[in-house]
Amino acid sequence: MTTSSDPTEFAVPELKYDDHGLIPAIVQDDATSEILMLGYMNERSLRMTLEKRLVTFWSRSRQEYWTKGETSGNVLELVDIRKDCDVDALLVRAVPHGPTCHTGHRSCFYRELGDD
Repeated sequence: MTTSSDPTEFAVPELKYDDHGLIPAIVQDDATSEILMLGYMNERSLRMTLEKRLVTFWSRSRQEYWTKGETSGNVLELVDIRKDCDVDALLVRAVPHGPTCHTGHRSCFYRELGDD
């Protein structure tokens, strides 16, 4: 994916966003292929990610944009973004700078189903 010099021109028309204009974005460690987290992007957060090269999401709970690590310093540096075969999900390959999970774990997927 490339970014346009004019942000208003940016669009990936083939992407299938949900009824809220969001698409799931799975973040994967570029070096280890470990799945780090799942977030949601809209067209603007995708554009912001491509422009800043730092992974940025739309927060469904806070209703605002947030760049991963903006308060903790544990940013996700963008390597590339891939779309799945149905173009309704993204795989974001990134270099994590510190733990990804807000609990301090490397990945948000550290618990097995059934853990208390």
